[in-house]
Amino acid sequence: MNFYSKVKNLFIRNSVTDEKMWNSALWNLQGMQTSSGEDVNEYTALTYSAVFNAITLISRTLASLPLHLRRQNNGKNEIAAQHHLYKVLHSVANPMMTAMTLRETLMAHVLSWGNGYAEIVKNRVGDVIELWPISPNRVSPNMKNGGLVYEISVDGSTVSLPKDKILHIAGLGFDGFIGYSIIAMARQGIGLGKAMETFGANYFGQGTHPGVIVSHPSKLSDAAQKNLKDSLVSAYSGLGKSHRLMLLEEGMKLENLGIPPNDSQFLESRQFQIPEIARWFNLPPHKLKDLTKSSFSNIESEQISYVTDSLLPWSVCLEQNFNMQLLTDAEMRSGLYFKHIFEGLLRGNSVDRADFYSKMFNIGAMSINEIREKEDLNPVEGGDIHLVPLNMTTLENAGKPIAKEKVNEITEQKPV
Repeated sequence: MNFYSKVKNLFIRNSVTDEKMWNSALWNLQGMQTSSGEDVNEYTALTYSAVFNAITLISRTLASLPLHLRRQNNGKNEIAAQHHLYKVLHSVANPMMTAMTLRETLMAHVLSWGNGYAEIVKNRVGDVIELWPISPNRVSPNMKNGGLVYEISVDGSTVSLPKDKILHIAGLGFDGFIGYSIIAMARQGIGLGKAMETFGANYFGQGTHPGVIVSHPSKLSDAAQKNLKDSLVSAYSGLGKSHRLMLLEEGMKLENLGIPPNDSQFLESRQFQIPEIARWFNLPPHKLKDLTKSSFSNIESEQISYVTDSLLPWSVCLEQNFNMQLLTDAEMRSGLYFKHIFEGLLRGNSVDRADFYSKMFNIGAMSINEIREKEDLNPVEGGDIHLVPLNMTTLENAGKPIAKEKVNEITEQKPV
């Protein structure tokens, strides 16, 4: 029986409620030492600029988007600002943390560890009043007695919390419960990038000709070897001592050992690692400051791709988990739901924002006061009406003359 058949039979014989499945190595993707020799984990990976940029870009962008708790009832859609959860995820998550900080931390954990956890604090009547993020390396989800339990390491001891006390946001995973760690999956690529950074730092820190052999035609005593080595290192090794004239005596020869960086395409390899990391995080390379393939003609389409391909899937994931884990069944049946407002991305672009408002106003989708509300401006008298253009008609009536009484009816019609 091959490996695939064994794994397939394992899933056929066991269900996700089987405790043995949760203790299996299949449920936790274990890291490995990279072939480059670099130590890569969820902490050290953040020292690589492309990884840090990718995680902060997605997490901060999503956390900065307005997140509203809305209620849809009888055809009306309004913000449920009086609900206890609105404050927790919109402004203040707990007494020591803003809602943006909490959401950014959760998303950063999901992007690095594959899972984001937060403790749910409720008042005496069962309302969620606080959310506290928990570092994923301290949490171990386990199935016990047919129920999901989160075991959390606190000061050397273990605290077990049931499913309804933990908000769990999982990334991509083969089981739907535990997400894969992107850092663990991309360990080799990140290790290669870090190794090239280390090589570049050592190259300049130890001089422009590292790895050389100095040969002497005769045998040197121990004292002579030490003196020769000390003189060469002190005079020519280190940043700022490159390109000096080297004087060799008594027929000594200097030979390079290894491949020069320009011959090994060092800069090209470092540049390639940026789109490599961008692929792992599903980002356009220009968002990681790689503009080699970008131009004025394609940057706008790449920005749209960033929103639709990178931000939107994560946004839906967060919204549905907030709905399922923080709202009760009765609240969801009453029409309550969370929704990110992507118009917040236009906040820094007044031209695009004005164009959006103009188009929405011209088709009657928004009133003047609705536009002013989004700009934090006070309403004006008569600004609640919705105006529509009068030069629109159906295809079957196109080209037909309008009856006189119809013209009078249109001209006397009040705005909706």
